[in-house]
Parts: sequence; structure tokens; C-alpha cells
Amino acid sequence: MVGALGNTFTTAEALGSGVHRRELYSLRDDGSLIELSRGVFRWADAPVPTFPDLLAVSRRVPVAIVCCVSAAAVYDLTDEIPIAVQFAVPRQHRSPRIDHPPTEVFRFTAERFELGLSSVEAAIGEFVRIYNRERTVADLMRLRNRLGEPLALAALRRYLHSRDARPRDLLAVARELNILGPVRTAMDAVTAE
Repeated sequence: MVGALGNTFTTAEALGSGVHRRELYSLRDDGSLIELSRGVFRWADAPVPTFPDLLAVSRRVPVAIVCCVSAAAVYDLTDEIPIAVQFAVPRQHRSPRIDHPPTEVFRFTAERFELGLSSVEAAIGEFVRIYNRERTVADLMRLRNRLGEPLALAALRRYLHSRDARPRDLLAVARELNILGPVRTAMDAVTAE
């Protein structure tokens, strides 16, 4: 029963594998389990996750895709430390309520919701959905009035100066998100520096 569970699991998965709720909470209370978020547990002796908050949110909201500042931090496109896990859900999806970790939800259109979808290993063998570097930069540019233009331009600058930058792919994503003009203008300014 308990051995069938992975390093990170939800209450529903534990109950589904035959663990009684009382046993689950007893394991939490004696320190064998760490509760990452309400209803999301991780074995205390499991390897420490690289991104525990992202892992917790992805288990709470499987449709979620890490985006914006949270994604930029993963890709080292910003020095800003996110105060909340920023993730996107499809516009028609019910907004999840998560008390811990702090979160900020973005609603993106269903047609382009999975554009630039990638994944990152949040813990050994456990992956989280995240937008790729190009989609992250394009979203920061698209949401620059809400998140801050200096943040968006700094992420673009870091992206363009990185060894694995793919400006053509960034422009393709920007075109799909109807932000091609501002991204191209910003790219010209950054490359002229």
C-alpha cells in the first residue's frame, strides 16, 4: 500500500492505493511525510526537490503550466525571486484556491494555451509543465504593463545574450501571441546596445 506511492503524492492517490486517511495523517504527524500543500505529500527521506513549490502546485492543479516570473526564474532569465508561483490555466478552467504556496493564476486562451509547452524536473524523476524560454519571454513582453516593463526587457536581454537563444523561434511565438511588433522593437533595441 504505502510502498506503492511515489515520492510525491496526493491524498486521493494515497486513499486509492489503500492507505487509510488516519494512517496518512499519522505519517505526517510523526514526520515521515512532509505536506507540501494541502493534500500533497512527500516522503521526508525522499531527495530534496529542486522546485518544491512548483511540484506542489503541479500536483494540486495538473492542467497548470508554470509561466511568467516563475518560469523566468527557472530559466535564469531574471534575478527577481517570485513571491508566488505563477501558473496559467485555460480561460474556461475553474480557478483553483491554493493557500500554500502563494500563487498567482493567469488565464490564457485555450487555442494557444499549450504553445511553447515544455517541462522541467522539479524533483528527481518528477516533471512539471512549464512554458519554454521563448514563450516565457513573449509572455513577459505581452504582460509587461501588469508585470513591469523593466522585468520583461531584462528577461529579453538575458535570453538574447544566452548561448542557446533562438531569436527566430521567439519571433514565431510572438507572432502567434499577437505581440510581434513590440517584441521585434525591443529585440532591435537590445541588440543595438
